[in-house]
Amino acid sequence: MPDSRFKQWWGTPLVGFTGGYLASLIGWPLPWMVGSLLAIILVRCLTPWQLAEIPGGRKCGQWLIGIGIGLHFTAQVMEQVLAHFWLIFFGALLTSVSSIINVWIMRRSGEDRATAFFSSMPGGSGEMVNLGARNGAVLSSVAAGQSLRVLSVVLCVPAAFTYVLEDGPPTLLAAPVDYFWLAVLLPAGALLAWIWQRLRQPNPWLFGPLLISAGVSILWNLHIGLPQGSSQAAQWLIGSGLGCHFNREFFRRAPSFIGRTLLGTALTMLIASACAAGLSTLTQLDLRSMTLGMMPGGIAEMSLTAEVLQLSVPLVTALQVMRLLFVLFLAEPLYRYWASNKA
Repeated sequence: MPDSRFKQWWGTPLVGFTGGYLASLIGWPLPWMVGSLLAIILVRCLTPWQLAEIPGGRKCGQWLIGIGIGLHFTAQVMEQVLAHFWLIFFGALLTSVSSIINVWIMRRSGEDRATAFFSSMPGGSGEMVNLGARNGAVLSSVAAGQSLRVLSVVLCVPAAFTYVLEDGPPTLLAAPVDYFWLAVLLPAGALLAWIWQRLRQPNPWLFGPLLISAGVSILWNLHIGLPQGSSQAAQWLIGSGLGCHFNREFFRRAPSFIGRTLLGTALTMLIASACAAGLSTLTQLDLRSMTLGMMPGGIAEMSLTAEVLQLSVPLVTALQVMRLLFVLFLAEPLYRYWASNKA
């Protein structure tokens, strides 16, 4: 049994690494994630070789990212985040509400209420599939909608930030590496992730390490980072994992559904960008960080993008986490209220 599984995924890290390396050579933004993601998709779509996800690979990538994100939170940074709590609250709320446009597009094209709603909500894929299962949604469509949303954001946002938006002053400075603290934080983060997973909490391999890393960093006012290459390794693992969700049949199965999802995601991104511009003007906060924080992508992917582009990782993470909390706690009650009004 282990041998057969190994045959399915042994090529995944090699193909992903090749794609990431080639993307880095041409200077593509977020190269190790985008390059590995596209390489895996191309192999799965253009050849009979159906690469499988590396066992635990994406979790390992999220674990590294969680630790790295948490280390950006210091006492001073946390004070700034708390000082802008209502801005973060309002920005995340706007992002969540803007997903209604995608629900409307899906309903106009004939999707049932549950499928339209849970495939459009900007929450985690696993969480939305679980909520959809409880409310009678077509689970394959919910999973497809969530995967396409993350895919389109990951492919478009880093490139747009690099080639379209004007560069501003970097908001991050290189941090030294302290191997003593990392020897404590890395296993502690893995342990908390395992506990978080056993408790069936959302996104355990990101939130567990992030919580322990941020907590220790704030209490001891650490100003440290991960070793060089950690970000690239995390990008490679996550990009390779995301790519395994797509194959030729996926894109052939429902082209109209894919088109509607991409249209809804694009409109949501435009609304988020406009709202971020308005809030940035009112508060003088960095426009690029605000915009990235309000994008309807995954927390790990958007926070990693902020780190690579030298933006405010804590602000981006706070906005993304707040949005996820809105969706997790409000999506099902709002759907059931909507479903009870059949008119």
